[in-house]
Amino acid sequence: MCRSYSLRELAQVVEGDLRGVDGGPVTGVDDVHEAGADKATWITNPKYEALLATSRAAVVLVPHDFGPTPMPAILCRHVQRSVAKLFGAFALPAAQPEPGIHPTAVIDEAAVVGPESAIGPHVVIDRGARLGRRNVVHAGVYIGQDAVIGDDCVLWPNVVVRDRCTVGNRVIVHPNAVIGADGLGYYFHEGRHHKVPHIGGVLIEDDVEIGAGTCVDRAKFRNTIIGQGTKIDNLVQIAHNVKIGKHCVIAGECGLGGSVSLGDYCILGGQVTVGDNVKLGNGVKCGGGMTMVAKDIPAGMTVSGFPAQEHRKELRDRAMIRRIPVLAGQVKDLLARVKQLEESTHHSQ
Repeated sequence: MCRSYSLRELAQVVEGDLRGVDGGPVTGVDDVHEAGADKATWITNPKYEALLATSRAAVVLVPHDFGPTPMPAILCRHVQRSVAKLFGAFALPAAQPEPGIHPTAVIDEAAVVGPESAIGPHVVIDRGARLGRRNVVHAGVYIGQDAVIGDDCVLWPNVVVRDRCTVGNRVIVHPNAVIGADGLGYYFHEGRHHKVPHIGGVLIEDDVEIGAGTCVDRAKFRNTIIGQGTKIDNLVQIAHNVKIGKHCVIAGECGLGGSVSLGDYCILGGQVTVGDNVKLGNGVKCGGGMTMVAKDIPAGMTVSGFPAQEHRKELRDRAMIRRIPVLAGQVKDLLARVKQLEESTHHSQ
């Protein structure tokens, strides 16, 4: 069933203040270009204000100090938070298995599944695994021996949580992510590579979200650790014995080498690579676009480039590189003038 709100109701939902006449109904959300007369939209930056002139949206969410708008506005103290609530207001309930255990699920008699959980088709829960309360485990998930899952987690289809790995409370793991595979650990002897046993595990703390296809390798010893509240995008590789602090954000296609350490509140843009044993302090930001971090970065620093360096210096270097064709032309002209001067001097002697 389609949800709808008056403008005043919607302002209450998103915790903002309505400026303009109440109206509605508002039945959904769309971007500022496409929003029709029954849709809400948003702008977070005043530089896009001109886009509102041609928008047909019923209402726009804007920062609390935003100027006049051609349609009613909801003024928001924290516009990004309010926009998230706006999307939540129209979100459909996520699909999930029926409460209880599907008849095709295979659960070892020595495993424990907490009450109020929903276990979907073809789930396998191995010997000694323990699941807390109110978990949603979708089709095809494998939970290994002696693995521990906390309360209120969601494991989407085909997630693997291997043996002796621990997942905290309110963790979301998206399809095809693998928690606890062996890391890349070998030694070379007598002409071949020999596998190093990985006897550690993975510890994922509360309120973590892990994207589709992401791999978090188990530690050689102790644990690979993902700190509380950290959010990891799709297709990220996290190697053995990595320690990620609290409330970090890691975008898609990043790769963290063995024993990398991230402090709290670090942000890694897309395709960032962090070399083995590198340490990033609290609040470090790494720009996306194949940044390669090969040495330790102190707390609070923003870096980018290949190899990574202070972001402003990287921008200056890039600007200089773009000037090379112009500089090459200038050098060519100067060489021609020098040659002319040399020839004229030679003839005058």
